Amino acid sequence: MPGGVSIVPVEGKAGLDRFIRVAMRVGAREPNYVAPLMFERGEALTAKGNPFFEHADVQFWLAVKDGRDVGRISAQIDHLNPTANDGVGHFGMIAAEDDPEVFAALFATAEAWLKDRGCKIVQGPVNLSTNEEVGLLVDGHDTPPMFMMGHDARHIPARIEGQGYAKAKDIFAYTCSVADDLPGPILRRVRKPAPDGVVLRTLEMKRLDEEVRTLTGILNDAWSNNWGFTPTTAAETQALANNMKLLLDPRLAYFAEIDGEAAGFMILLPNINEAIADLGGKLFPFGWAKLLWRLKVKGPKTGRVPLMGVKRKFAGTMRGQLLPFQLIDAVAQAARKQGYERYELSWILEDNTAMRRICDAGGAKVYKTYRVYEKAL
Repeated sequence: MPGGVSIVPVEGKAGLDRFIRVAMRVGAREPNYVAPLMFERGEALTAKGNPFFEHADVQFWLAVKDGRDVGRISAQIDHLNPTANDGVGHFGMIAAEDDPEVFAALFATAEAWLKDRGCKIVQGPVNLSTNEEVGLLVDGHDTPPMFMMGHDARHIPARIEGQGYAKAKDIFAYTCSVADDLPGPILRRVRKPAPDGVVLRTLEMKRLDEEVRTLTGILNDAWSNNWGFTPTTAAETQALANNMKLLLDPRLAYFAEIDGEAAGFMILLPNINEAIADLGGKLFPFGWAKLLWRLKVKGPKTGRVPLMGVKRKFAGTMRGQLLPFQLIDAVAQAARKQGYERYELSWILEDNTAMRRICDAGGAKVYKTYRVYEKAL
C-alpha cells in the first residue's frame, strides 16, 4: 500500500478495541471532542449487540504505519436500504491522522471491497446504519457534540475530498433554548384547547416494548420518503427499547393521538456526552458512580431530540400540522421543569423542507452541519 501503510482487517475483541481506540486518539486532538464509552462502542460494532448486522455485510479495517495504528474505516452494504438495489454501498467510521497516504490506503481498500460486491456508488460516512450516526462534521467544531452525533477532526473533510469524493447531501443539527417559548402566534394556537379528537399523552414505561413498537411504526411511516431512509426492523426496535430503558424519562416523551390512533411522537433524551466528557471512555473504577450521579442527581442541562415524526396520513391535515408544535411545547415545558437549558433537534436533511420549516418557525437555529459524500466506483 502507499507509503508503507498496511491495511489490516479487524479481527476479534482485541482488534475491535484497537479500532475504537485509534478514533479516540485522533479525536482527542479536537478541543471539544467527547470520547465515547468503550463498552457501548463494543456493543454497537458487533453482531451480538447490534441487529444491523443481521441485514448488512460489514467489514472494518485498521491502517498501521511504522508499527502504530494511525487510522480506521468501515465498508458496509445494507440490504434493507432501498439504494442497495441501485448499487450503493457505504463507508463509515472514518478517522485517521492527517496523512494523505493513510487516507488513500484506507479508501482504496474500502472501495475495492465494495466494488467486488457489485457496488457502483459509495456514500458516507454512515456509522453504520442511516438510522445511527450519519455524516461528517464540516461546521460547528466550536461546541461539543450531543450523544450519537459525531465530532470529526477538522482535517478529515479535505482528505476525503482528496480521494475524489463530492458532497451528496448536508445534514443539519438545530439548537433550541428551553427557556424560550414558541413564537407568540404559534404559542397562542398551541395553548388553546386541543382540536376535537387530538390527545397528547406521555409514554408509559410499564408498556415500553409496546410503546417503542408504536413509535417505530410512526417513524417508518413518517420518514419513508426521506433520502437514505432504511426501515427499522423488529430486532432493532427491541434493541432500541432495551437501550432506552437506561436513558428515558417518560415525562420527556410524548405521543399525539388523533381519533384514538397514534399519529405522532417526540422524545427528548439526556445528553450523555455531558455526563461522560471527562471519563475518557471508561466506566471503571469510578465512572459508573459519576455517570449515575450526574444523570440522576445533578441532572443534565442539555438533551437531544433524536426521534420525532408525524404519520404522513395526518401531516397534511389541519390537526396534523399543529401536532409538531404541540409536541415541542409539551416537551419543552416538561424539560424546563427538569432543569434543562438547551436541546438539539437532529439530524435533519437539508432538503427536508417540512421539518426545517417547523424548526425555523419554532425559533431553533442551525449550529452544526454534517456532510455525506459520494463517489462513483
